[in-house]
Amino acid sequence: MPALLASTSIGDSLTTFLDAAGQFFSDLAAIHWGALVLGLVFFGLNLTLRSRAFFNSLRAAYPAVSFQWRRIWGAYWAAVGFNNVVPARGGDIIKLFLARSSIPGSSYPTVAAAFFVESIFDICVGVLVLVFAFTQGVFPKPPDFSKLSSFDISYLAEHFRFTLFLITALAVIALFAFALLSVRVRAFWARVRQGVTILSDRPRYLREVVAWQAVAWMCRFAAFWFLLDAFRVGGSVQNVLLVFAINQVAGAVPFTPGGAGVQQALLVKVFAVSAPTAVVAAYSVGQQIAIAAFTAIVGLGAVVFIFRFRSFGEVLHAGRASREAERAGMVPAEDYPYEDDPPPPAASRPRGLGARY
Repeated sequence: MPALLASTSIGDSLTTFLDAAGQFFSDLAAIHWGALVLGLVFFGLNLTLRSRAFFNSLRAAYPAVSFQWRRIWGAYWAAVGFNNVVPARGGDIIKLFLARSSIPGSSYPTVAAAFFVESIFDICVGVLVLVFAFTQGVFPKPPDFSKLSSFDISYLAEHFRFTLFLITALAVIALFAFALLSVRVRAFWARVRQGVTILSDRPRYLREVVAWQAVAWMCRFAAFWFLLDAFRVGGSVQNVLLVFAINQVAGAVPFTPGGAGVQQALLVKVFAVSAPTAVVAAYSVGQQIAIAAFTAIVGLGAVVFIFRFRSFGEVLHAGRASREAERAGMVPAEDYPYEDDPPPPAASRPRGLGARY
């Protein structure tokens, strides 16, 4: 019976999504294309500025190593583009591999720790956005998520015991992974601390990370304002902040590309009073398709023209091969990606924080 109910819920969600997609394609002539283009331009600026903040964190972690911002930019775009078309956030693995392979002598723990630096500001802004949304009277409270027409979030909200079990299982897996690393935990944490080096210099962190992220959030604000105008929902401060809150919730349930199902269900619920349901449904699908297509095209272009891979799948395959080589105690060729900087002999490779052994 639970399996039958789950299948029915998924079918209903798919039907709703297809209906909204049909509404979007039937109303293409009503879209304000100028506003749509501006929205995508500002969304691109948002990602570019965020990639610079990520680059600055990595530069602080590896001050003696020369590497290019365009490669970090490409890794960032490739990750976002992949996440917007494939579920389960596999793009984060792509970003980790491409960024690490762009920095000679770098390590996975250090590059992964640099992700955390960027998340501090995002979490603070995200909490404020959610607080604002829950005080507006139109955003559903967490207990009401079970009533939404999206299987993934409604199922988790309705089956609290399963959700609690899932969270516990993930925590146990994390502890088990930590136990596996316990043999080399001192070296591991040394590399993690290296990745968050910029946090120890507060003025530099504010100047080179927070400032870039703040401007990026402003560009993101402008992007969704224009996207709301493009699909005739209407751009306003309240509407943009509500969209931000919806994205925060959707990002926590990565079972669909870009949290598409959750976004659609919440958008229709939140904007039910301010705009016709058909218009909101068309916007929910239209902005998702536009952003996914835009980021996927640019991200794939970065993979092909910057990193010389032929597809996202080839990047994932190379990433897995790199991890296997690292576990075997080898330093793969990707660690030294520049033709004019070949890998040194094994005996002369550095054994410090940035080395892998």
